[in-house]
Amino acid sequence: MARKNLLEGLAEMPDENAGAPNYPMRGAGRSLVRSLDELAKQAEKFLEGEAVVDLDPELVETSFVKDRLSEDDEAFRTLVEAIRARGQDTPILVRPHARIDGRYQVVFGHRRLRAARELGRNVRAVVKAIDDRTHVIAQGQENSARADLTFIERALFAKRLEELGYDREVISTALAANAASVSKMMSVMERLSREVVQAIGSAPGVGRERWVELSLLAGKAANAANVAKVLEGDNFHQLPSDKRFEALYAALNKSARPVKKTVAPRKVTWQPLDKAVQAEMKNDGKAFSLSMKARNAGRFGEFLSGRLDALYEQFLAEESKQGD
Repeated sequence: MARKNLLEGLAEMPDENAGAPNYPMRGAGRSLVRSLDELAKQAEKFLEGEAVVDLDPELVETSFVKDRLSEDDEAFRTLVEAIRARGQDTPILVRPHARIDGRYQVVFGHRRLRAARELGRNVRAVVKAIDDRTHVIAQGQENSARADLTFIERALFAKRLEELGYDREVISTALAANAASVSKMMSVMERLSREVVQAIGSAPGVGRERWVELSLLAGKAANAANVAKVLEGDNFHQLPSDKRFEALYAALNKSARPVKKTVAPRKVTWQPLDKAVQAEMKNDGKAFSLSMKARNAGRFGEFLSGRLDALYEQFLAEESKQGD
């Protein structure tokens, strides 16, 4: 697939053949969107200046990557009643189906599509030809702009994108999340099975750190039997999603103590103007490591090693001054 104009001027991924993007992004992900306001503008830009058409919802298929765990919650019922009362305020974005003429695939606006289908009316939509990569970025950014996906839904969406072969840069851009946040999402999904996540559901009242703690507990081989026992309990699936999370967490954390989490080391890089040395430093509070490469790395490393005594004495002297 061609990568030119990947986001049609919105949150573009760098392309040497493409013009300057309307929203130049810089930093670790280069395309990372840093605010919900920007994300909202990104999503709106897809719809600006485009013709809005009425489509039979039966001609529109769902996205090839799912982003929600809960399909029929209170928020959806509210949306249905709002559209019933005053109509559909904002069009959805669809793209022509890749294989079937006359059919479409929704990019964002899944719940509006479902509401139109339930109400037996056409759905207002903008039709735009975009590729798969642009599709997942637009879908993720529109959801992030509305900020109504829970942490575990975002983590599951990230995992699904990774399984489809998308790199961390695309995932970060789609979720408006930095590399560290995406890494934490992935670590949760590596320790928690898809079945456990599906059984618990979206858990709207549960934040990131609690999910990290549950994943550490559920990821222990010794807890496998307890996980299965809780999920198979007679009343488990009758509980609201947040309560299902709490039931499993309580069953696994019998000590009722906070789960000890491994602190990800802070990573810093340094390079002089001549770029003859490149250093990477990692610090987790208990251990510090320094590694260097490039042309002068070996000689500079020996230079530092020969001056460690003097540097440490300077460190102690400065520490002493700060303590006075």
